[in-house]
Formats: sequence, C-alpha cells, structure tokens
Amino acid sequence: MVPKVRKKHLRRRTVLSLGFLAVGLAAGLAPLPGESRTLVVVAGTELQQALAALKSGFEQSQPGVRLELRFRGSQALANDYLDDRYQDVTPTILIPASGEILARLAQDWRARYGDEPFYSPPQPIAKTLLVGIAWPERGRVLFPQGQFRWEQVVAAMRAGQWAALGAPANWGSFDFRMTDPLRSNSGQLTLFLWAGATLGTVATPDNLNTEAINQLFRLIKQSVYQPPNSTDTLLEAFISQGVNEGDVAVVYESIALSRWPQSRVSQSQGYQIYYLSPTVETVSTAAVVRRNVSPALARTAQQFLDFLRAPDQQKILVQQGFRPVMDLDLTTVAGSPWSQGIPGVAVSPPVELLPTPPAGVLQEIQKQWQRATVG
Repeated sequence: MVPKVRKKHLRRRTVLSLGFLAVGLAAGLAPLPGESRTLVVVAGTELQQALAALKSGFEQSQPGVRLELRFRGSQALANDYLDDRYQDVTPTILIPASGEILARLAQDWRARYGDEPFYSPPQPIAKTLLVGIAWPERGRVLFPQGQFRWEQVVAAMRAGQWAALGAPANWGSFDFRMTDPLRSNSGQLTLFLWAGATLGTVATPDNLNTEAINQLFRLIKQSVYQPPNSTDTLLEAFISQGVNEGDVAVVYESIALSRWPQSRVSQSQGYQIYYLSPTVETVSTAAVVRRNVSPALARTAQQFLDFLRAPDQQKILVQQGFRPVMDLDLTTVAGSPWSQGIPGVAVSPPVELLPTPPAGVLQEIQKQWQRATVG
C-alpha cells in the first residue's frame, strides 16, 4: 500500500508534468521569436481585385500579421506548387478558381510524396459562373436572338471575316478570346462546355477522345492566337485593345462584372454579358499548405480563411462580382454590380447549371488539346 504522503507527492508530480506538457504544446503552436508572421497567399487572378480590397482589413484585425498576395492562372499555381517551383516565396495558402484543382493537386501529391499536402480540408471562399462577353454591335450580329450559341461561334471561326456573316467589311476578322487550358481553369471549363455542345451531351473522358472533338480543338487552336495564362489578363487586354483585337470572349462572371466600368471608360461602351447554358459554377477554394509552413503559421492562415468567409467580407466579395458562399441577397448589398444596370446581368439567370467537371475530365481535356495539331 502506497503511503498517503507519497500519493500526494505523485499527484503533484502528475499535475506539474501535465502543466509542463501543456506549456510545451502551446509553445509549439505559438510563433517563435523572429518567426515569419507573413502569410503568402497564391490565388487565381480572378481574385486579384477582391483580395486587394480585403488585405488591409485583415491586417488591421491581426496586428503583426502581413499578407503577401501573388496571382497566376489557377492550374499554373497548382502545378508550380506540386513541382516546388516557387523560388522567391514560400506559399502558405493556395486559392485556385476551383476546388477540383486542389483535389487533383492532393491526389498527385499523395502519389508523389506519400503524405497530405494540406493542414485541413479545403474551404470554399466565393462562387462565380462562366459567361460570355461581346462588344454590343458584334454581339447583336453574332447572337441575333440574344443567346450565346457555341455553334454560331464555330460558324464565325470558319468564316474568318465579319463580312462573311453579313457585317461591315471594316470590322475585319472575327476574333475570339479564351485562356490557355493548360494553365487556366476558365480555359478548361470553356473547352468542357464547348465539347459538350458539340457532342450533344456532357463531356466525359470516353467521348472526348473522338474525331469530332479533335476537329473542334484544331479549329479553336487555329482561331485563338496565343491564349493568355489567366482570365484577368485576358480581360484586361480585351478591354484595353477593344474591338480591333477581340470581339467575343469567355470569362468568369465575377471579373466581367468588376471590370465592366473600366470597359465603359476605356472604350466608351461596356460589353454585353451573355449567360451560357449550360454553364458551370466554379467555387474559389482555399487550402493551408504544409510544405515549410509551421503549425503556428497555419493557425494564423486559418484565421484568414475564417475572415474571408465571415458576412462582412462576403459582402465585399459580392461588391467585387462574386457570388457568396453564404445566404446573401445580391441586390441589397451596397455597391453590388447586380444593381448597376450592367447589360445582360442577372441575379438568377435561367440556365442549366452543371457541376464542376471532375479532375479526370479536365485531364482528358488538356490531353486532347495537346494532341490537336494545327496543320
């Protein structure tokens, strides 16, 4: 039998040991002296204006924490992280335009490295749709019924010149714009919807490997000159160059809405927005990465994701043209682009909404795009 005095001593040692353990764990989670308090956020370019608008608010709410924002095409940011090509920065958070890109990154990461790339499951931040845009005069000729039609874009590509479509000869060549599907999520989704319209059914890995799709992709490659790597880069050029360089484009609704005032100033007219049907709702999704990120910095990174998903910040995302991941009335948010009379814009467009295509479909799209040779 253990004496009472010894029992008391043992209990005291146990309490002290647990206390030291708790302190040690807390110290492991707390930032060490001199440890970086900078969150490096690498996001798709569609989020560039929105995250810039949110940056100061988060930094004010978290004294001592600094956000460093980097932007590139969504597929490129995932590929570069997998291959460890970020030489000048150490990413803390990745936010591509679609959760499917993170799902594929995680799959490839496990196959290559054998562990998990993220601290916790990725979280949705904001939503948007893929839409078409056109300068008003060009849109009225190409889509006389007011509805975007892929087959009419194909006819225009084959015709080559606006004059062949009954338009004035001085309009010159027909110029369609999309992003590079090997580097950008919107380019992949554009081909996914276009292939579906050509096949008359939803694109799958099996029906993509057909002569009809090969011919379509060859035509697009012949018609689209040097597609840019990101959607925002595409739209900036579309606006600054005007009708001489681009007539119709496929972009995210969020970017189309946020940059529409710029087009009105730059070109003395705003472009028309066309909702595709079917279209894809894509969800910008964020993940805190593990490579070279301490548990303490990961906790701070999670606070940033919680910040983005809070009601006040979701309203700012609405102001930037995104659809929220929580229940908000788009028309009652102050500064909402859905209340600014932008031509063609709709809170609830009457379209068929397809889920984001799985990683296998996007991989096959990229494969078929690479195989399509221009003769």
